[in-house]
Amino acid sequence: MSSISKIVQSHRPDLSPYISLYKHLHAYPELSHQEKETAATAHSRLSKLHDFTLYPDIGGHGLAAVLENGAGPTVLLRADMDGLPVEEQTGLPYASTARVVDEADGVEKPVMHACGHDMHVTSLLAAAELLYSAKAEWGGTLVLVFQPAEEKGAGAQRMVDDGLYERVPVPDVVLGGHVMPYRSVMAASTILRLQTIVSRELDASTPTVLTVYSIHAGDAENIIPASATLKLNLRTLDASLRTQALSAIKRILAAEARASDAPAPPTITPTSTFPFTVNDAAATATHEAAFGAHFEPGEHGYSADAPRLSGSEDFGVLASAVLRPSSFWIYGGTDPAVWDDAERKGCVREDVPINHSAWYAPAVMPTLRVAVDAYAVAALAWLAKGEGK
Repeated sequence: MSSISKIVQSHRPDLSPYISLYKHLHAYPELSHQEKETAATAHSRLSKLHDFTLYPDIGGHGLAAVLENGAGPTVLLRADMDGLPVEEQTGLPYASTARVVDEADGVEKPVMHACGHDMHVTSLLAAAELLYSAKAEWGGTLVLVFQPAEEKGAGAQRMVDDGLYERVPVPDVVLGGHVMPYRSVMAASTILRLQTIVSRELDASTPTVLTVYSIHAGDAENIIPASATLKLNLRTLDASLRTQALSAIKRILAAEARASDAPAPPTITPTSTFPFTVNDAAATATHEAAFGAHFEPGEHGYSADAPRLSGSEDFGVLASAVLRPSSFWIYGGTDPAVWDDAERKGCVREDVPINHSAWYAPAVMPTLRVAVDAYAVAALAWLAKGEGK
């Protein structure tokens, strides 16, 4: 057993209270920029760990906490807090039935933790208790960031703009993780053509996702609508591909409008933009070695070669804003029995709910234990005595 594993095993807290906390957070999610109660819960838990200095209400409901523990590096661990406007269909006894008014548009919406941010908050709080208990084993400064509005791609930047790094020390490295599911009118023609951008115009070796996820045109079956509104989601893993794809979108929208003799050219309004998430090679190698020693490797265990994902994240802003390296990992949250059964039937894609699905909910255990250990192991790879960089 590695020295870091011994620390984690010796100081990992009883997770039973955190299982209850997770279920509470899952049952009471909050929308982006409205995470008041979630942040208050995190604040209350951390205030019991008396050596943490707490900084609430950064960039909205953002919360930062600092634990100074002698000489050594400064490590930032991040968890996001917001839920999504999705009506939960999991049937869990702790399923969300929340409906709240979205402050962004004044519309009442169902809310669900359909992306696992409740797991992120819970596991970071448990990791904080672990690292607090293990203070004699490490040296340096630990910074925790509970970030709002990740789903809008705005929370990290708002925290930075609101003086995050005027309150907490600038980190040497920024670390974070995410739970994942492992183990027609004229617009109709436009939708079909837009899909060809990915298949015919972009480098097929680099994953790119372009989805028309919403269309609205008119309200009555016997009235020709004067306009149509399409909402697109574009995800690329390369800045040049993003530029190329955006150019193609604008070109096709304009051409389709002209071909259909539209009375006016299309209006393109950006909604949200996420930065690229790029793992720093050296930073990743540091905690990757610790992960490899702590987590059992194998087909259903730890792998240093996970596939690149097309999900969106604003995590990188916390590092790029202060020109520091960052590293982001993923971990599975699907019940192994559910995954194995779906795999046997050859229907993983059909039977395993993905993030943002109304049916998505991680198996609480062992997901919580893995998430807690990942935060702690990654931090200790930098902070543990004899391990720090």
